[in-house]
Formats: sequence, C-alpha cells, structure tokens
Amino acid sequence: MKQSSQDLTPIPTQWVGPISITGDTVNEEISVPMATYETPLWPSTGRGARVSRKAGGIRCTVVDERMTRSVVVRAKNAEEAYKAWVSIESRQAEVDAVVRTTSRFAQLIEMNRQVVGNLLFIRFECRTGDASGHNMVTGAADALLGWILTEYPHLEYASISGNFCTDKKVSAVNGLHGRGKYVVAEMEISRELCEKQLRTTPEKMAQLNLEKNLIGGVIAGSLRSANAHFANMLLAFYLATGQDAANIIEGSQGMVHAEARPEGLYFSCTLPNLIVGSVGSGKGNPKVEENLVRLGCREDREPGENGRRLAVLCAATVLCGEISLMAAQTNPGELMRTHFKMERG
Repeated sequence: MKQSSQDLTPIPTQWVGPISITGDTVNEEISVPMATYETPLWPSTGRGARVSRKAGGIRCTVVDERMTRSVVVRAKNAEEAYKAWVSIESRQAEVDAVVRTTSRFAQLIEMNRQVVGNLLFIRFECRTGDASGHNMVTGAADALLGWILTEYPHLEYASISGNFCTDKKVSAVNGLHGRGKYVVAEMEISRELCEKQLRTTPEKMAQLNLEKNLIGGVIAGSLRSANAHFANMLLAFYLATGQDAANIIEGSQGMVHAEARPEGLYFSCTLPNLIVGSVGSGKGNPKVEENLVRLGCREDREPGENGRRLAVLCAATVLCGEISLMAAQTNPGELMRTHFKMERG
C-alpha cells in the first residue's frame, strides 16, 4: 500500500544553541536544527554551543566551493586518449560556454583528467550557486559529453559518471581537488573554560586527538579522515535542512586539529567536502523550508551566499558536537554514564 506523507513519522528534531559564529560569512549567535534518534547528541552539541558563546565564537572560513561530475570516454589507445585531453583542455572557454547553456548558475571552474589504458576520465568542476549542484553538474556533464563525442568522433561513450567525481563514496580525490564546500571551523578556549565547561584540559584534548583520531585512524586505514564522529552531526543537520543524507560519506572525511597552548586549547574541524544547498531537491518539504527560513538561508542574496551560510552553520555544528564528545572521552567512564543516563533514564 502506498504511504502518504501524513503517514510518515518525522525524525525527532530539536534546535540546539545558540552557537556563536564569527567570520566573513556568518557573524552572529544562532540556533540550528538537528534531526536524530541519538538523543544524547542534542545536549552534547549544546555543550559545545555553550562553550562557543563563552569563548568568543567559532571562527568559520570558507576555503573553496565546487560541485563535480566526471565522464569517461573510450579511445583506441592511451596515446589517442591523451591527445584528446590536451585538445579539450586547451578549449576551456568553449567547454565553459557549453556548461553555461545548461543553467544560469553553472560555471566551469576547472577540469582534471586521468588516463587509464585507453580510457579518458574528465572531472568537470563547477560553481552551482545556492544549490548543492548534483543535478546541475550532471546536466552540464551530459551536454559536455555530447559536445566531446561530436568534436572528437574517434572517442566512444563509456559513462556519464566515471567515479572520478567522486559521489557518495570514500576517496582521496575530493579532498585533493574539492567537492562541495570546503570549510574550516576553529575555536580558541581558555584553560579555565576548558576545565570548567568541558571538564578536561588542553593537554588531554591534544593527546586524545593524536592517539585516537590520528594514530587510531592510521591503523584503521582511514582515508583523509581524522575525527571522532563528524557523521553524527552531519546527518542530523542534513536531515533537518533537506540535504542528500548519503553525502555524509564524503562529508565526514574531515580532520580535527588540536593544540595545547599556554593560554588554553586551540581546536579546529576541517571539512573539505561539505555538500549542502539552500535550494534544490528536498527543499519542498514544509518543515525543511521552515527550518531554512529560520536559519536565514532563504534570504534575497547574491547567488551562492545562502549556500555558503548553510555550510558555515553546518561546520560550526560539527565542531560543537565533536569537541563535546572528545572532552567526554578524556575522562574514564564519562561517555557511557552519560549515554545510559540520557537514553535509558
């Protein structure tokens, strides 16, 4: 039997914060929605938000933004594949012109290639305005593939998506070449605040990051990833704001950097693959629209500004949850005691 929208049970959602955020994109205190069944996530992230207000804010920097799609074509041999690439690369202005015919917001930034045997993989990287840009860039890639096969008739179609993108899979390429919003969230916390609010010390936090996130991640075989639980906050934020939740796979590939300094703790979360958009698929849901409006991400701004704002809010949320969990893990027994208390009463 077909299920109506009225039959669907909403995921429990709470607003957490306010989080104090500073930087060029967001400079204010604002609460954020988190949709999750893991109920301890709300108060834990809330503790990080409280620290942000007392510490002077989380500084967020948008380093880069782009959405990608890779096509793959087949040549007779590697020499022909490489010659075709050299020619295509030299015609970037024409490639961009094709991209712009597919959307008023799509704009080519860069192309990257890999030649594997007789296969040519081309990764198109585009700006996509306020949308996360999956469909926009796939549409552009589809038009470009047609253009390539017309201009280079000795090439053959292999696939519209060659996995060099890379979409919803763990990879190195996204961190190296970019996919989504690249945001760094960082906070400096006094020693007194660290001890009083987080019940730990800067030295313990830095040591835990080294031993757990970095060394533990290495022995586990983690790829461009050194964090405790970015995915928890990402999923909760993504579901509450109408994002494609599967993108937490590449989104959670990020790194924590912590330093114990004489004055206190430096703590940062780097998220190179934050794939979020304030418009597009999933945004027609009334509750999602309400949340985006409340977040200030549906304002009349220049294309891209609402999307960047949403990415910054997401990154700050991740830092709040990450620092709180890591602080709990510096103390024996605290993590499990808290979970039992909150989830089992």
